[in-house]
Amino acid sequence: MKHESKPAFSYPVRVGHISANPVTLHLSASETERRALADLWSVDDVLSLDADLQVARWKKDGVKIKGEVHARIVQTCVVTLEPVEANIREPVEAILVPEGSRLARQADNDGGEMILDPEGPDIPDTFEGDTIDAGEVVSEHVALAIDPYPRKPGAVFGERIESSAADDKRPNPFAVLKDLKKD
Repeated sequence: MKHESKPAFSYPVRVGHISANPVTLHLSASETERRALADLWSVDDVLSLDADLQVARWKKDGVKIKGEVHARIVQTCVVTLEPVEANIREPVEAILVPEGSRLARQADNDGGEMILDPEGPDIPDTFEGDTIDAGEVVSEHVALAIDPYPRKPGAVFGERIESSAADDKRPNPFAVLKDLKKD
């Protein structure tokens, strides 16, 4: 998880302090973080963002984050352009391993093609140094759960205006030349 700028919602966890026994974390976004997240997610407002997570070691040098995130956001309805409030409740599950770990490598066949199982687990994300960012993991899971086309309950598009065959007929570009020939 390399980023040049400071993430909108951050909760750094030192990997060296994580044991095999899960540690419970409760994360809650401040008003400043919620404004930054609203800009990041291109929504009108983030009313709340809370996450309950368990962080534990995974295999030898990896970290597993598991839990649930709750968010309330305000978006613009794609039909009426009025504000729409959405409640997001999303499970969070992520595995992170250090950069260069053999656990982060993608399996491939003899021809060099990557083997992906669409129903299988994702490959682990990587981190550098001795710190992971649990807040960034939460932020990514919420971003993926946001409805890209929110609608106010009961809002529907009006009847479509269909064009007629006469409307669709394009004028002939040589029609002007035809009139010149007559003269």
